[in-house]
Amino acid sequence: MQDTPKGNRLHIAIFGKRNAGKSSIINALTNQQIAIVSDKAGTTTDPVYKAMELLPIGPVMMIDTAGLDDFGEVGELRIKKTKQVMDKTDLAILVFTSESEELTLEKRWYEELSSKNIPVIGVINKIDKLEVNEEYFKGKFNIPFVKVSAKENTNIDKLKDTIIEKAPLNFERSTLVGDIINPKDVVLLVAPQDIQAPKGRLILPQVQTIRDILDKDAVVITVKDSELEYFINKLNFKPDLVITDSQVFKKVNEIVPKDIPLTSFSILMARYKGDLKSLIKGAKAIDSLKPGDKVLIAEACTHHALKGDIGREKIPNWLNEKAGGELQIKVSAGSDFPDDIKNYKLIIHCGACMFNRKQMMSRILKAKNYDVPITNYGIAIAHINGILKRVTEVFKDIK
Repeated sequence: MQDTPKGNRLHIAIFGKRNAGKSSIINALTNQQIAIVSDKAGTTTDPVYKAMELLPIGPVMMIDTAGLDDFGEVGELRIKKTKQVMDKTDLAILVFTSESEELTLEKRWYEELSSKNIPVIGVINKIDKLEVNEEYFKGKFNIPFVKVSAKENTNIDKLKDTIIEKAPLNFERSTLVGDIINPKDVVLLVAPQDIQAPKGRLILPQVQTIRDILDKDAVVITVKDSELEYFINKLNFKPDLVITDSQVFKKVNEIVPKDIPLTSFSILMARYKGDLKSLIKGAKAIDSLKPGDKVLIAEACTHHALKGDIGREKIPNWLNEKAGGELQIKVSAGSDFPDDIKNYKLIIHCGACMFNRKQMMSRILKAKNYDVPITNYGIAIAHINGILKRVTEVFKDIK
């Protein structure tokens, strides 16, 4: 269970004012002392993440956040981080206490969660201290409520049941590649092992793709790009599908016969984590880029960039060449994403393997709201090389 990637877990975030007992609820739900609990308001500063198993949902990620009523310069930064958590939240728990009377702040945050189509559960905590009129809260918020005492572990099982009942079923696609292959198909993977490849292991999209293929009862063969031509010529049959790293799209496209379906790990992730149609549409903006235009390269994770880095070197070079001059290219990494993106002519996102689908879809929606085209690495590289149609033909659901 602990090996389930963070991006494939249902993200459940807990919001509420300082000292409402959010951390205590996290500890009660996980049955562990994950979050620091204190009577002093403002104990939780940065968001705290805890992976757990919540049957029958499966692997989930619980997120404890700073108080919505934090104040001061540092408090504003904490609230900003809490708002960033919303972009990755599949299900929200909004915590009240039995003493809660002034609910203006909670209403504001509830409206923001609702605007992002995030289902919300209301939790009235600390019922061990004071009897509470549940109808008062129901009259203010059109959400299900559960009365609990995290301290006494009262009604925590009922809260778990409500989470299971309200958890969205479509928080991720059911399969990465399994719906475009059949049992007994032979799928050939091209995985370059250059300086960018992690030592001693495959990257996450490759591992997830292999597992998905095996789950479909199909056959996986993996080769380096340097051995691809030899292997293709050596085979006495044609693979049913070839999946490659997007960085070597041009080379692989020239080697793999045109009657063999071809795509990439990044394009698979574009469909799995986001909206493939929108990202394909966004790639067309590459053709209209002019020197001086602003382009955002967005990465889901932070890493030490080496020579030949795909996001910081290769894609910018290809874009500059396509535009006929230098573009203004900015790179954002991890949870950092500009608040104001309206001046960008294009956003190119990584495969988002470290994000859950909600977080990637939040970025796509934000780009749409600002009317800024957005695409991803693999789709952009395919478009630049004039093979986008070929490498997306295998996906029947986008036609």
